[in-house]
Amino acid sequence: MRRYAVQHQTRYGYGAPVDLGLHVVWLTPLSSARQTLVAHRLTVQPEPAVRSAFTDHFGNIVHRLSVETTHDRFAVSLDATVEIAAPVPLADDGPPWETIRERTDGDGFPTHPSVSEFAYPSPLAPADMGATSYAARSFWSGRPVVAALRDLTGRIHRDFTYAPQQTDITTTVTQILRQRRGVCQDFSHVMIAGLRGLGLPARYVSGYILTRPPPGAAPRIGADASHAWASVWCGDEIGWIDCDPTNDLLVTDEHVVVAYGRDFSDVTPLRGVILGGGSHTLDVAVTVTELDPAASPDNDSAL
Repeated sequence: MRRYAVQHQTRYGYGAPVDLGLHVVWLTPLSSARQTLVAHRLTVQPEPAVRSAFTDHFGNIVHRLSVETTHDRFAVSLDATVEIAAPVPLADDGPPWETIRERTDGDGFPTHPSVSEFAYPSPLAPADMGATSYAARSFWSGRPVVAALRDLTGRIHRDFTYAPQQTDITTTVTQILRQRRGVCQDFSHVMIAGLRGLGLPARYVSGYILTRPPPGAAPRIGADASHAWASVWCGDEIGWIDCDPTNDLLVTDEHVVVAYGRDFSDVTPLRGVILGGGSHTLDVAVTVTELDPAASPDNDSAL
């Protein structure tokens, strides 16, 4: 079991006063079979007149914030403590990938509705012949699904260059495939679109990655900002396997999961509408540090 402290700060500065701000936030890490949210605090400035929390369709923790006082700055800070257990080692390379695809034919996964919805195109990971063709080179006939995923994850890492500030939310999968440059969000969308094109259920994961890698390892890309990767259904026995193409690895216990969705548009860390504001500046800072598992975190779980 490993324990991490997560700090995520988002600050907006507005060129003109804002009279009303309505925001929706996906920032709180999830609790699951392997991940436990031990403590968390969400600090908002100015203090919202109304704040509430709910669980969305995908099981993510979402906060609504209504700032009703005039302001020229807006900031949201998450402080969380998370414990993550290492996954059970994969005994083999899994079943032939076609056996998983076959389950998506016809009515899909009648016993797994939470899986079947990730087998179809979504706004930012649409059906794309280029993405499907690219992924298919790792999925030859009869190849075990885990071996194919390892290969595809490595190919994306080698073939695409991590290049911040050269893409944005409007950059399409087709454009990323053509320019072979982007960030973790882009590489995840390419991988997800390609896997879905082959008939495999794949979902988008937003979260964080350990800022400091193990001794002797290369620095992690995306460690000082929100990170993203893909999660792929590999059959009933194995379940979901998370793949990080940005760093060429299968996820173990150094990634913190915040939210699952079809693509980035389902789990945007912070979005909303404001009345006023004019032009704005945005500053985001993320730090993930490993803690002593024996340490006692604050028992603060406030909204």
